[in-house]
Amino acid sequence: MKKSWLSNPTFLSLIGLFIILGIWCLLTFTGLVGKSILPNPFAVLTSFKELHFEDLLVRNTLYSIKLNLLGYAEAISISLLLGFLIGLFPAINSIFSRYVDAIRFIPLTAVTGLFIAWFGIETNMKVQFLAFGIIVYLLPIVVQRISEVDKIYLQTAYTLGATKWQIFKTVYWPFVTSKIFDDIRVLTAISWTYIIVAELINKTGGVGALIFTAARQSRIDKVFAVLFVIVLIGIMQDKLFKWLDKKLFPFKHV
Repeated sequence: MKKSWLSNPTFLSLIGLFIILGIWCLLTFTGLVGKSILPNPFAVLTSFKELHFEDLLVRNTLYSIKLNLLGYAEAISISLLLGFLIGLFPAINSIFSRYVDAIRFIPLTAVTGLFIAWFGIETNMKVQFLAFGIIVYLLPIVVQRISEVDKIYLQTAYTLGATKWQIFKTVYWPFVTSKIFDDIRVLTAISWTYIIVAELINKTGGVGALIFTAARQSRIDKVFAVLFVIVLIGIMQDKLFKWLDKKLFPFKHV
């Protein structure tokens, strides 16, 4: 039986897009909402030319992506190392587990002054701030995922005579990394918030600095254009993570 076109996800997504664009056009072209609040779609589209040639949109976007990648590389490395130490060793877990849970309540925007004092206001500070923002959420998740390992797998490994290293390599590592890969994919959306905050420190580059400058100039059309760029990057990142998930952990998709 052929599937109805009404059940096609791509088609339904296009319908949703046209509905959103239609409402947007209705609100802006009829004057129901002023252009200082919501610019019309054509104004946003035409602003890309100015953003590209005058505001160096591509270079600033690549700079923000670089911050994202560097911050994530550092955060994932630290979270995995500390997470496995805390999750696998009961003594370390008893000492630090409560404090690991407590760091989630730190308001990150309130500690920007500390990072400026420690690392200055250049790229290194922004990377460290972003990494810390990710570690705050990722480290407790790693510890939690370790506790979720099914005991039957551990008992089977012990029965077969596996060493502690073999158990770590064949049970803990694949289970935990396959699980936190999904958590990391979700955190990529949150990380863009921290990038924007970090780039506002000295406004020397990045999409966050572009948004701030455009808003100060009352160029709301440019603000919306840059926001669309961020959303597009986020969608592409999400698709990349889904592709990598299938390649790195094929057993999850059998």
